[in-house]
Amino acid sequence: MFARRIAVIGTGYVGLTTGACLASLGHHVVCADVDVAKVERLRAGKVTILEPGLAELVAEGQAGGRLEFVVGAAAAVGDAEVVFLCVPTPMGQGGAADLAAVESVISEVRTILPVGSIVVNKSTVPVGTAARVSNLLKRKDVPVVSNPEFLREGTAVHDFLNPDRIVVGCDIQDAAERVAALYSRLGAPTVLTDAASAEMVKYAANCFLAMKLSYVNAIAELCERLGADVADVTEGMGYDRRIGQSFLQPGPGWGGSCLPKDTQALLQVAAAVGYDFSLLQATIDTNTHQRQLIVAKIREAAGGRLRGRRIGLLGLAFKAGTNDLRDSPALAVAALLRAEGAELTGYDPGIDQHVDGVRVVSDPYEAAKDADTVVVLTEWPEFRGLDWTRVGELAAGSVVVDTRNHLDPDALRRSGLTWWGVGRGHLDLGQDLAAVI
Repeated sequence: MFARRIAVIGTGYVGLTTGACLASLGHHVVCADVDVAKVERLRAGKVTILEPGLAELVAEGQAGGRLEFVVGAAAAVGDAEVVFLCVPTPMGQGGAADLAAVESVISEVRTILPVGSIVVNKSTVPVGTAARVSNLLKRKDVPVVSNPEFLREGTAVHDFLNPDRIVVGCDIQDAAERVAALYSRLGAPTVLTDAASAEMVKYAANCFLAMKLSYVNAIAELCERLGADVADVTEGMGYDRRIGQSFLQPGPGWGGSCLPKDTQALLQVAAAVGYDFSLLQATIDTNTHQRQLIVAKIREAAGGRLRGRRIGLLGLAFKAGTNDLRDSPALAVAALLRAEGAELTGYDPGIDQHVDGVRVVSDPYEAAKDADTVVVLTEWPEFRGLDWTRVGELAAGSVVVDTRNHLDPDALRRSGLTWWGVGRGHLDLGQDLAAVI
């Protein structure tokens, strides 16, 4: 494999992981960001993103002279053969992806990109963005390639270095092959296609995962109504190779930095071409309903009302192993609880920052103290090992609402607590099930 000179624009979650991992593959990588303070921290080897293995890769890349950090895109692209765009594409007006950061970078570097270099869209962007960027560049000698990322927070380094597949799309075959060659050491299946299809792969994959999560949450609610156990149901489903075990865990709804904005963006793209994507809309509506259902469960556990009730929240990040609060379902549930007048105290092993409406504490037992109900919202492994007898002694109430089915119900019962999960208990509807069927 030939080592390439690579520029990565943006040092957020995707950009920093991309830069550090490409450097670990032997390439020389210059990462750029507009945040001067962030660049200074990274130059000093300080990685604030909670991601296993990332800080170590950054340190290795810097020590080996293969990874450096600069301020501004223009400072990074001077001799780059490949330029990765890893800038934010947040949800904009109406749900469409906001490409302002992409356009700003292109405007900055358009005239200084080396002849024959390649621009790569790594950020999640709508179908047609590669063509749009190419038009903005006005450089026939600089092809634009789509190379979507498929990184899961908490396992991003592993995912990058052990990918299920590499997807590269460009209408110029040689450019696609040159980008695909950057990953040749990984030995992953590679899909070479046109730019529009590559862009569509990312949205199609993420929206399918969102549908799967919404589906299992709906099944969990049905299990409660029928007295079935969703854990056994999903185990039976998951052994079917056509379905698989992943994304079959019910919870407080899906969230994070990708699924909410990607589902909305694909809805907008579909509407723009006159397609009523009702299945995807139902996926989003089911997710909203799931959060309301969780709040109803907490309300019941708190005695039928939330105003003035103290609720202890265990977990604030959108998933365990991260310190990412973006579109966290835990915070969405917290907002609904707060809207009904609940007083919230929260603990998360990865969070030490201010969270609106939640008193964030540094100890899980402090979160449980005087709580009318304790609620598990993020599946941190350490929650399983808490002294639940102590939790019961500190809390005012005896019910623990486990929105992730993460805890051992028997362990809580032995501690004198009542465990309420999702989809694992019979919901008394005041009628005989046999009479219904």
